[in-house]
Amino acid sequence: MVMSKVEERLTAAGVTIPDVPIPLAAYVPGLISDNLVYTSGQLPMANGQLAFKGRLGENATMEDGYAAAKQCACNCLGVVKSLIGDLDRVTRVVKVVGFVNSSADFEAQPKVINGASELLQLAFGDIGAHARSAVGVAALPLGAMCEVEIVVEFA
Repeated sequence: MVMSKVEERLTAAGVTIPDVPIPLAAYVPGLISDNLVYTSGQLPMANGQLAFKGRLGENATMEDGYAAAKQCACNCLGVVKSLIGDLDRVTRVVKVVGFVNSSADFEAQPKVINGASELLQLAFGDIGAHARSAVGVAALPLGAMCEVEIVVEFA
């Protein structure tokens, strides 16, 4: 199987795009509308298990939060690949939304979600620059550290 240029860049950085995680509830992992792919929120799942659990500002480190967001973005790319077949078809990363399981006094949600943003910029270069929201929340499914969803344009 031939790897896309995007996947070659990621593989060189030690990152593998996983298969699509199984949804935890009544939704689909992603869908296409016109020339956009919208992913559902992806948790930091790896090999079918939650890889990062905890709350930033209480019992989780910034490094773990960053790694969790990076894993979420990898899972988002798995969804995109499953829908369009080849990540080289992506022409723009449009939007990233990140939710961070954090204590009331934790204020570094943007630094956590940089794990996702920087992975996307590594994968796609200039077209990986995107609009973004990074929001603190009181809880996430399964106690996950973060959840990330993306919107990408493709040709």
